Amino acid sequence: MVDQEDEELKMALRMSMQKESPEPKRSKPEEEVSVGGESPEVKNRRLQRELMAAAAEKRMKNVVVEKSGGGGSGVVECKDRSVNLVKGEDKNVNLAKGEEKNVNLVKGEELLVEEANQLFSMIFGCEVAKDILGQWTNQGIRFSPDPDTSMGLVQHEGGPCGVLAAIQAFVLKHLLFFSDDLNMVSTSLSGKSAGADIFSSLNEEKKSRALVRAMGEILFMCGSNRRVVIASLRTLNGNLEGSEGRSSDEVISKALEGLSIESAANLQKVLIINTYTSSVDALQRLEALLPVFRSRMGAMLFLISALLSHGMDSVQADRDDPSQPLVTAPFGHASQEIVNLLLSGEAVANVFDGRMDLGGGMFVKGISTTVEVGFLTLLESLNFCKVGLHLKCPKWPIWVVGSESHYTVLFALNTNVQEENELEGRETKIRRAFDAQDQSGGGGFISVEGFHQVLRETNVNLPSDKLQNLTSSGYIVWSEFWQVLLDLEKSSGGLKDPSGLMGKKVFDLYHFNGIAKSVLNGNQVSSPVQRPRLTKLRVSVPPKWTPEEFMSAGPTTNDKDSISEISKPEPSQHAPLVDCIRTRWARATCTWEGDPPSIV
Repeated sequence: MVDQEDEELKMALRMSMQKESPEPKRSKPEEEVSVGGESPEVKNRRLQRELMAAAAEKRMKNVVVEKSGGGGSGVVECKDRSVNLVKGEDKNVNLAKGEEKNVNLVKGEELLVEEANQLFSMIFGCEVAKDILGQWTNQGIRFSPDPDTSMGLVQHEGGPCGVLAAIQAFVLKHLLFFSDDLNMVSTSLSGKSAGADIFSSLNEEKKSRALVRAMGEILFMCGSNRRVVIASLRTLNGNLEGSEGRSSDEVISKALEGLSIESAANLQKVLIINTYTSSVDALQRLEALLPVFRSRMGAMLFLISALLSHGMDSVQADRDDPSQPLVTAPFGHASQEIVNLLLSGEAVANVFDGRMDLGGGMFVKGISTTVEVGFLTLLESLNFCKVGLHLKCPKWPIWVVGSESHYTVLFALNTNVQEENELEGRETKIRRAFDAQDQSGGGGFISVEGFHQVLRETNVNLPSDKLQNLTSSGYIVWSEFWQVLLDLEKSSGGLKDPSGLMGKKVFDLYHFNGIAKSVLNGNQVSSPVQRPRLTKLRVSVPPKWTPEEFMSAGPTTNDKDSISEISKPEPSQHAPLVDCIRTRWARATCTWEGDPPSIV
């Protein structure tokens, strides 16, 4: 064993002296953790071999850079090559020496030219407009300065909203449901109103702590809870002397002046990366880098960190069509693959549950597991897709909301908005079984054979005439099956409830839109055309009867309060957000004060 290791070390040294640049042999990040039972001699030999191999690799990189000329055009060469990262050397660089806490950046490893080419082309394609690059390199991860939206991240550029909304969703998770971890005063938020009141106890330290934990949770999820890769900029590791009296944000802003990333070569020149398997180390690194993520490169660096944490080959393997860029043309929006990666840890293109067999050995992939925060989309209300229950019913009542061109966030202050009564639980079970047989791409119909499987799994006993009517056309539509279930007695597996109290709910939701775009008026920048906005919505979900049944039958209970509550007509306002909410809570009505909430 020792002889084999010595031979590999000699090979690495010989390779470092070659003029050509063969593929270096490197340890995977998982192998960097000591294996239990190693003798001190074997461990020392292994560490020495890895250090010398890393040095050999560094010399090879220099050869590659010299051969490439260090330049590059706006069109990058598309290559398929996996990323294999090695931890960098720890050298502390002090960025700020003013009144703020000092920020230490650790020197990291650079990407190989081929890796930078693969990364850049995977994100932007082989050709990309400068406007799109400008959007993604001018968006920091910053909290709103407005008191009413102090918990929210502000978006100034179009495009990166998918990244910001996903981070925002996890920030809210930690602010609302893990406040003890943030040393917040333990109070119930459920009775407070929208605006500054519900987040009045927040200060910058608490928000920053929530942001660090949100980013760390997302990146570890992308790395299958095994590793995190955190990207930063080499530009920030030098020439930062004389920063006394200046904030770290000012120092970094000054250091980034003139920085332009227009090609893979530019990216390779400035990017540095560090890999962590310890959550403590990763969170410390993210905390130290908060000023960098607040800078104009923040959203781009976080996206790169997520992609490298997952692994570029793994990202491409998740996708249905890996030839297309992750940032979509012509407007530079984050694709569904990016949003799904940040919400579920998988860069799949679809939002249904599981995967769908297309026949002939072909299939497309959706969300494979339950998620912490979910996703709703206006496109489902337009029948363009079907969001599965994994995204629709997340662990915490927080959803990224997608429109045709923008991502925002919807959330509740109390988990009981997702609690199900007996009938709702029954509906969920039947719907899951139905969707598992749905091979129509979310069209809501299944085969007769699949329908019989659903009936067996859910113990629904249909009368022969109902069964004949449903199966006569050769396929079964969910909406027709649902109507039959509403008429079928509970003893036969149906949902009929003569009391009329079939789970009506009234609760509050909050919607946050972080957009704050500015427009040019001549040479002057005008005030933002839209400021970040938090809207409180009162949501009423009626009983699970059809409108005709509800109006004709009405409640039969003797509970006067329940009769009054159910019979009382609900005022209704409409906006596209309401259509999104109805994909989660059918036939919900919503009301709010002021202007309608905007999802664009």
